[in-house]
Amino acid sequence: MRPEKAYLVKEASDYLTRSEYVFLTDYQGINAEETTELRKKLAERGAEFHVVKNSSLRLASKEQDLPDISEHLSGHTAIVVGGEDASGVAKALGLYYKDNNKVTVKGGALGDRLLTADEIKTLAKLPGLEVLRAQLLSLLNTPASKFVGVLGAPARGIVTVLKAKSEKG
Repeated sequence: MRPEKAYLVKEASDYLTRSEYVFLTDYQGINAEETTELRKKLAERGAEFHVVKNSSLRLASKEQDLPDISEHLSGHTAIVVGGEDASGVAKALGLYYKDNNKVTVKGGALGDRLLTADEIKTLAKLPGLEVLRAQLLSLLNTPASKFVGVLGAPARGIVTVLKAKSEKG
């Protein structure tokens, strides 16, 4: 492999190691100013937008043991990687597309699962990571607060009886 190609494959491989997911997009028709705007929106979520060569990405994805993404590797391809919240990043991509009608999602991978563009749109509709954490914490807290209430009930009953007795007598 030529040194230039080896460098591009290594660079693409490095990008793919930055998160558990990769979203493949078609960036045709987007100018430098719009690219900067998209990168800023994705950076707010800890994600990055990189233009890559299809052949380099194909080799890098095999190197990283990703699912076969080659069906999505045609035309102009850019990848979105990074950040912990794949749902939030998918949401940011969807909002950018809705606002600008540019940068369409072609597909991607999440862990060892290949994703279609429709599955990524569905992923964007899920609550964000922080919301899910809050919901989980709420579920875990509910039994504990009910348990404390049950433990406190006899003591409240005794206090009520003593108070009634003191007022009566």
